[in-house]
Amino acid sequence: MIPALRTGLGVAAMAVAFGLAASPGGALAQKSHGPGVTDREIKLGQTAPYSGPLSSFGTQGKAQAAYFKMINERGGVNGRRINLVSVDDGFSPPKAIEQARRLVEQDEVLLMFAPFGTPTNAAMQKYLNQKGVPAIFLASGATRWNDPKAAPWSMGFSPNVKSEGAIYARYILKNVPEPRIGILFQNDDFGKDFVAGIKQVLGDRAGKLIIKEVSYEPTDPTIDSQIVTLQGAGANVFMNVTGPKFAALAIRKAAEIGWKPLQFLSSSASSVAAVLVPAGVDNAVGALTSVYLKDANDPQWANDAGVKDYLEFMKRYYPEGDPKDCSNVYAVTVAAAFVEVLKSAGDNLTRENVMKQAASLKDVELPLLLPGIRLNTTATDFAPISQQQMVRFDGKSWVRFGEIISE
Repeated sequence: MIPALRTGLGVAAMAVAFGLAASPGGALAQKSHGPGVTDREIKLGQTAPYSGPLSSFGTQGKAQAAYFKMINERGGVNGRRINLVSVDDGFSPPKAIEQARRLVEQDEVLLMFAPFGTPTNAAMQKYLNQKGVPAIFLASGATRWNDPKAAPWSMGFSPNVKSEGAIYARYILKNVPEPRIGILFQNDDFGKDFVAGIKQVLGDRAGKLIIKEVSYEPTDPTIDSQIVTLQGAGANVFMNVTGPKFAALAIRKAAEIGWKPLQFLSSSASSVAAVLVPAGVDNAVGALTSVYLKDANDPQWANDAGVKDYLEFMKRYYPEGDPKDCSNVYAVTVAAAFVEVLKSAGDNLTRENVMKQAASLKDVELPLLLPGIRLNTTATDFAPISQQQMVRFDGKSWVRFGEIISE
């Protein structure tokens, strides 16, 4: 087990971070503190897969710890420093709930910030909601995080995967004359929600157009047999609903057996550096996905101020991380969004008020979001991002086409 990343980085602040102006906005005359908060510190908890089958995603927690270190060096948020206690759960649901209990009951964190994974967060959800502990900006695209009535303390960040699946299904119906769809999906809420979005759009035709569905477990060593099965079924459209590791394996295996369908990748597995390069970029030419973040690997953003600041941040605060890995772009964007939430909360740093501020985002612009995409939440809509854009891989980078698509 990897020891907890106790950043010792104390609590966040209002300093300029990638264009975020420092200001005391929202500070209240009467201070009110929840657990983990003092006049000098805000303690946050996080679980992340620093070991296990999805350990490549551990970079998210490391990038966020580094981001908060930068914020702390610039004075923190409203004079407080952010202390992120990020611990390993090995992408194991039982370990995740164990760690969550420890963070809440022993470390006495204010809330859970961006814990990773669908099955791991699902394991923690009931406990955290019963305890009234916010889990803000969870790293999972499952639909269950946008259910304010049933789970008022749980909020995701990335676009809903069910909507992403629906977007791809609409594209297929409009652009593929005789689609024969084969689906490979992760056997959890992430994969099932994605497939549900596809089927919702296909409607009565789903049974005819989807000729084969196969699943995999995150602990599986390979998905070779599933790819062979989809090819054998005669699929000419491949819905690659997987995480980064399995997306790369699927792309490579399809190329090895000479299967060349129109391929759709989950946006969470679209990193050029982490997925397409290991898979072989030539094997991924023509693949489609949707995005809402700028790609630091894409020459079109070479002179973009937000990307320049991000690259400088990575060089200074997280030099061991890969700046081209979209997981780091995502992680930094989530951390920047959370700083905005803390700024809005001011000195009223109770669990109730921080959750209220997270559910009150209005047209928040962040430097690494695509132009035109903003964060919005309400008390009845816990989905911060509901906009995406289709992109196609040309062998070097993802090329945007069409308009920004809104749910």
